[in-house]
Amino acid sequence: MTRCPALLVAAPASGQGKTTVVAALARLHARQGRRVRVFKCGPDFLDPHWHQLASGTPVHSLDLWINGAEDCAARLHAAACDADLVLIEGVMGLFDGEPSAADLARHFGVPVLAVVDASAMAGTFGALAHGLRHYQPDLPWAGVLANRVAGERHAEMLQRGLREPADWLGALPRVALENAALLPERHLGLVAAHELPDALARLDAAADALAATPLGQMDLVELQRWAVDFPAPPDRLPVPPLLAGRTVAVARDAAFSFIYPANLDTLAQLGAQVRFFSPLAGDALPACDAVWLPGGYPELHAAQLAANRGLQDGLRAHLAADKPLWAECGGMLALFESLRLQDGSVQAMWGLLPGTAAMQARLASLGPRQLDLAGQMLRGHSFHYSTADCSAPVLVRSSRPGGADADGEPLFALGSLRASYFHAWFASNPVAVAQLLGGAA
Repeated sequence: MTRCPALLVAAPASGQGKTTVVAALARLHARQGRRVRVFKCGPDFLDPHWHQLASGTPVHSLDLWINGAEDCAARLHAAACDADLVLIEGVMGLFDGEPSAADLARHFGVPVLAVVDASAMAGTFGALAHGLRHYQPDLPWAGVLANRVAGERHAEMLQRGLREPADWLGALPRVALENAALLPERHLGLVAAHELPDALARLDAAADALAATPLGQMDLVELQRWAVDFPAPPDRLPVPPLLAGRTVAVARDAAFSFIYPANLDTLAQLGAQVRFFSPLAGDALPACDAVWLPGGYPELHAAQLAANRGLQDGLRAHLAADKPLWAECGGMLALFESLRLQDGSVQAMWGLLPGTAAMQARLASLGPRQLDLAGQMLRGHSFHYSTADCSAPVLVRSSRPGGADADGEPLFALGSLRASYFHAWFASNPVAVAQLLGGAA
């Protein structure tokens, strides 16, 4: 049994400031020499970039369905063994989704810190806090932080509205950097931290603001009020080395950045040697047995990707040699013959997959998905703003948890190429991952 202070930071809805608060809290304690481990509730590639920069440690996702409770327990226990503070950022609103952030908090007994955007309210703040705390009576609770508060008088009105004064953990003013959003957004979510040269300065500004609140002034002794027991999980069977002796080339740059650290861990456990390459930097395909093209933002770099002729030739030769290529979401978009961008222009792409894709303003798909690969179920999710018209054969379609899905994402199969909008959580079934990448049966 390992005991460690832990908080799950949630909100009534998206856009309330959860990511800013988690990153600020992680940065504040890391600056003081404390070991902080951060997790993200649900599938997310973007918020974890900020949390990793703030904490200095890799950030994993926790989802009771995609990971499974046993995997979540193992990750939390390992973090608690190594940390002074564990932080979990919730997803959407506290009770949104199945499973929700509240389900995760209840399952592991992690107290909930509610972040509420109070910029346009006064007394109603207390009603929201009361509802969040008591909507499910068995919910572990830490308190509430008012975000985007106008000033001291506004903060006093908010605090007076609470029925339980001990819930008050402070007021955070609207934090901006040179009159710009502290953590800027675009169509898939936050701009990743590594894309902004002043990312650390942005986190420091948020941490400095948080340091003035009761929450920010707590030391390790005071944080013990939220200590949680994280028992050691049962021993699990080791991952079979089905990719031993094989090299997997992984695209990684601003166009292909949607990579879970846990997926790389799974490749290592399978025995694979991973070699990264950057299509944007003009890299050729390294010598390898299999290729993984992760998701990301190829639409923001389409012309630059199309100009990398050497990589296209390398991928063609790779496929001609019947070597596996797994492309997910943005990785798949790069393989099509063309991509229609948001402004209506059309960019020729790599032409390895027959068909076209088009960006759109509306979200095309969102939610957890599972993919049955010859009896091996791989879990993950989909999240994209594009649509695809592809003539390649469909090997199988993903489904929602618990059953069939008529609108499931197709898995296109063309020779040794496999491509889909489906984002895989490799740890959910390493055997299926090895199958995708040509490993031993």
